Amino acid sequence: MTKSASGAAAPREKQPRLPFWQVWNVSLGFLGVQFGFALQNANASRILSDLGADLHSLSLFWIVAPLMGLIVQPIVGSASDRTWNRFGRRNPYILFGAIAAALGMAFMPNAGIVVAFIAPILFGGVMLALMDAAFNVTMQPFRALVSDMVPSEQRTLGYSVQSLLINIGAVCGSILPFVLTNVIGLENTARTGEVAPSVIWAFYIGATMLLGSVLWTVMRTKEYAPEQYNAFKGIDGEQLAREQAQLRSPAQKLRGFFNLLFTMPKTMRQLAVVQFFSWFALFIMWVYTTPAITQHVWGVEAKWFDPRYLESIGEIPAHIAAAKGAAGDWVGILFAAYSLFAALFSVVLTKIANTIGRRPTYALSLALGGLGYISFLLFQGGEQTQVNLLITEVTVPGGALALLLPMIGVGIAWAAILAMPYAILSDSLPPSKTGVYMGIFNFTIAAPQIVSALVAGQILKGVFDNQAIYIIVLAGVCMLAGAVSVFFVREQQVEGDGVETEPAIA
Repeated sequence: MTKSASGAAAPREKQPRLPFWQVWNVSLGFLGVQFGFALQNANASRILSDLGADLHSLSLFWIVAPLMGLIVQPIVGSASDRTWNRFGRRNPYILFGAIAAALGMAFMPNAGIVVAFIAPILFGGVMLALMDAAFNVTMQPFRALVSDMVPSEQRTLGYSVQSLLINIGAVCGSILPFVLTNVIGLENTARTGEVAPSVIWAFYIGATMLLGSVLWTVMRTKEYAPEQYNAFKGIDGEQLAREQAQLRSPAQKLRGFFNLLFTMPKTMRQLAVVQFFSWFALFIMWVYTTPAITQHVWGVEAKWFDPRYLESIGEIPAHIAAAKGAAGDWVGILFAAYSLFAALFSVVLTKIANTIGRRPTYALSLALGGLGYISFLLFQGGEQTQVNLLITEVTVPGGALALLLPMIGVGIAWAAILAMPYAILSDSLPPSKTGVYMGIFNFTIAAPQIVSALVAGQILKGVFDNQAIYIIVLAGVCMLAGAVSVFFVREQQVEGDGVETEPAIA
């Protein structure tokens, strides 16, 4: 319970359990969001390289994503906490973000057509920023929507379902360019300054999938009215309304935000350390897996990622273009594989966490991911092997096929990263500020990616001589450090809007 200004306790009603399929409806839009996000993760480095970015500057383009998250998510979280209208509390932001993201997905791979007005690499960077801002507008309210709609005893299930849907979307999004090339027959090689047709059409399909799934969630999820929500969460609605009605200057709002930042729950601060190591590693994987396996497995030298060298020779040799295209497609298969393993692990994640505890489950998962990254180093080249992927057959080096093994560990880690910190955190947040705190928690996702963007390229160039496989190994070491950090997290549970207690589940 929480108390009003007069000291009277606001009555708290028991929030009803949701029917099983309504738990799915609440999160279904994340299927499309992650479909689009996976397309970006697997193909943005490929697109930017095709448009003229050099190898060690790739991470600087990718810095746009966490910067957008850092700026957008707290603002959207705070705004959605204060939004109550006939369309809902979180739903308006989810829908608006999805529309903007779909537009960015349609325009980004077509950067080559605006060469007469703006450099393609600059246009591609702008569209990447638009996509990332829009993805963040959509994602943040989804996290808060689960916390709003799903009662505490179903919270781990809710975030596990969200993790499962995220990974189904990621599988489909990651594999789509490969399917369009090897099943449909679209071209997967790119001319200088342009993007491969298979990638362009994949982004069109992804934009459609994103809008469709988000519309399903928005139309199928009726959010609680303010009176219901306040009763379920033990909030004094009248006092909250008075507080929110107070006009404050921008300086006062900024001070209030920083006050929330510096007085965040202890659990959030402890999780921030884990988040730093795990998201630092994930960012490296997304940016550098394509050049890493192109070099390490397909044997393409680092100079073929240098735009100055490419400009000096004119046309890219056909065998180099083919190797880069094949490696880029295989990265989609690898990313689909870790997402598939994550989806499968999400099915049993709740049961494991309820049996051995959230923290041991989280730590073990991160450790397996770290070992997966490090083992990339073991798989190099090899004889050409024919692989039956059910939808088609392809021939790849043996080392490429063997990389599916590390993806098991990476997938387990990814499933845990998507679910466990939110399950641990949600019980420690005051319900009236869930949105803004979820936005602030995104700092722990954005900040390590920004740090990674600033230093990873320099480490790759200065320490590893542009041999990208070694920076993947560095990502594994960071993930292992995150696993150790989990054991320093102490779970707390907030009653109403104030008092922290010990959790029901350790």
